[in-house]
Amino acid sequence: MNSYGIRAYRKTSVITADPGKLVLMCYEGAIDQLKIAKMKYQEKDYEAKCKALTKAMNIIDELLYSLDFEKGGDISRHLQAIYNFLTSRILQADVNRDIDGIDEVIGILTELLSAWKEIFSGQGKSFQPESIGFNEERTQQAVGLGR
Repeated sequence: MNSYGIRAYRKTSVITADPGKLVLMCYEGAIDQLKIAKMKYQEKDYEAKCKALTKAMNIIDELLYSLDFEKGGDISRHLQAIYNFLTSRILQADVNRDIDGIDEVIGILTELLSAWKEIFSGQGKSFQPESIGFNEERTQQAVGLGR
């Protein structure tokens, strides 16, 4: 499949995804980009490392910007604090050439991804993901339609 076909498929899968799936895609994308950054750092490909870190931070920023504090209340405020910490930790790890810092962020994102998967799979039936108030358009941007 050529790159145009891949992009078209990706765009269609993002547009047709429900908000929960979009959130999961954001977490998966950020984790993937951080793993790429770590690999590129080890290969001493610093330009590619920088691009991957930037993509990961952009995804986290979009998750942050998509929070609806009116609907999400305390949960949105807690997620805001986590997302701000993650971005700060990525920058700190990059400046200090600290691979363990990148691993720490990957670990936190992986735990959050696992929790969201449980919520969206119906395990948390009493909890409605919509109550977080993720803005669907912003979340679509994070997974590749707007950046």
